[in-house]
Amino acid sequence: MSTILAYIALLAMAFSLVSASDPSPLQDFCVAVNDTHETVFVNGKFCKDPKLATPNDFFFSGLRLPGNTSNKVGSLVTPANVAQIPGLNTLGVSLARVDYAPYGLNPPHIHPRATEILTVLEGTLYAGFVTSNPENRLFSKVLYKGDVFVFPKGLIHFQLNVGTTKARAISALSSQNPGVITIANAVFGSNPAISADVLTKAFQVDKNVVENLQSRF
Repeated sequence: MSTILAYIALLAMAFSLVSASDPSPLQDFCVAVNDTHETVFVNGKFCKDPKLATPNDFFFSGLRLPGNTSNKVGSLVTPANVAQIPGLNTLGVSLARVDYAPYGLNPPHIHPRATEILTVLEGTLYAGFVTSNPENRLFSKVLYKGDVFVFPKGLIHFQLNVGTTKARAISALSSQNPGVITIANAVFGSNPAISADVLTKAFQVDKNVVENLQSRF
């Protein structure tokens, strides 16, 4: 009996280890390429022949440059994902640089495919995220240089520069292509537009308010 129980326990451990593991690439890397000639399709992008890969497939210099924050919200996100670094394909990570003008906002948005961890490099940010229904609980914090804050996958989050000087942050994301949906743009600037009747009911405001907001996006 004890032998049978030991066997069952061992089998259960083996299955738990298998189910707990994440799927992994079946090769060292899979460099994204737009030309499908003589390529292999793996995990969202066609792969370049590994023999043809170069150091530039794993390189991006764009994060060294400050973003232009002369826009309505006073911030700019510079991504470093598989679109900029083909060598990230199948590796499940990416980065982004965020620049903020004084009182600039990275407006409420979600990443449908990634958790984000943000590190403040310069300035002071008020950052937060909101949990799902029905609680809709706000988790927020004022962040200073060197502070880190996590935004769980798929939850609405934001950052606001509460300082009188520029701010800068770097974000790491758990996807090669995290995606982004900016809430105001999606709701009021969709193409084609969402019916004003829908939004009037959803936000419990006058139709003129909805139409005015739609005209801004």
